[in-house]
Amino acid sequence: MKEYSKDEMKNIYAARRSKLAAYLREHETGAAVFIDNEEHRDPSLPYYTGHPSDACLIIFSDGFSYLIPWDENLAKQEAFYDKLVPFTRYKNNDIDAVRAVLNIGYTHGDNSKVELPPYLTYPNYLKFIDALASYDCRCKEDGAYSFTVKSRMIKDEYEIECTKEAARVGDLIINQIEEKIKTGEIKTEMDVALLIERELRANGCQRTGFDTLAAGPSRSFAIHAFPGYTNAEWPAEGLSILDFGVVYKGYTSDTTLTVAKGLLSEGQEKIVRLVQKAADECLKLYTKDHTIVDAAKKADAVFAAEKMKMPHTLGHAIGLEIHEFPRVSTKMDPELHFTPGMILTLEPGLYDPKFGGCRLENDVLITEEGNEVITHSKIIRL
Repeated sequence: MKEYSKDEMKNIYAARRSKLAAYLREHETGAAVFIDNEEHRDPSLPYYTGHPSDACLIIFSDGFSYLIPWDENLAKQEAFYDKLVPFTRYKNNDIDAVRAVLNIGYTHGDNSKVELPPYLTYPNYLKFIDALASYDCRCKEDGAYSFTVKSRMIKDEYEIECTKEAARVGDLIINQIEEKIKTGEIKTEMDVALLIERELRANGCQRTGFDTLAAGPSRSFAIHAFPGYTNAEWPAEGLSILDFGVVYKGYTSDTTLTVAKGLLSEGQEKIVRLVQKAADECLKLYTKDHTIVDAAKKADAVFAAEKMKMPHTLGHAIGLEIHEFPRVSTKMDPELHFTPGMILTLEPGLYDPKFGGCRLENDVLITEEGNEVITHSKIIRL
């Protein structure tokens, strides 16, 4: 991956905040507040500053930003902002911190309108309203938070580079898994899950994107097996599933492979064939010339022709979160097209209590020319 200088990173985050500031001015709002803590994780914080978690962030309509982190040392080393105010100064009280910083930085806002995050609980919202009596506070679903979610939908160059690096490491792990299955070094669900944990860190990644799901044939009928993995045999005779992602600089990959071991029944072969067909056919529609609904309907049609139905959506966007907007679903806005810069999963799957399950998932970058499949998960036959 390309190495970005400190100045380049500073410009990347400043550009993102500038877009939000323009939105605030357009909607006559002086400032937007974002809060990340154990009660609610908000990816707006790393998106606008690079700080991983546990902080308040206030962005004014002129683009000026105040970061109020719990871990001041980490913020000074990792984050990008205009001014830092330690959270401990306000005894780790978000209401006191937000009120104080708004008072300090009010000259950066065009007016006294302040947008609070929509994920506040109603009791906390009322507390903020009381504390910020001199401000015109708003809290709405279609405001600055929604604008940020939609901004994150189209990845910038840095985000694409980070996701591709996560995908590259994920591919290395998939190759190792296939090799170690064949040599007999992987024998259980726990073996493969712990290999992923070790190898992702050995290759510069931070963590898994979510709890790894490794399910042998007795559990692969579940879309998301519970528990995520056990000490049961993996892969065993039949259909085994592995769903995992790795995170690089905050950005996650998301892949699922199926291992088809031994002589499959007619019903199992049908499931495998249809999943592969849906993956192949729907990939052709992951382009800017098609709507997201087009691809979702195509998957449904592939399965319906064989009197089968997929119990989940065809895919979803990925990024700082494992599930981002948009979903690849027939319920999406019928006018919403795949757009260059989107990175989405393509993950058709079928599941049966008798035959087990099969899912094939890869991550797809939408480009001006069409698409680029950036992961290389597959159905492995043994």
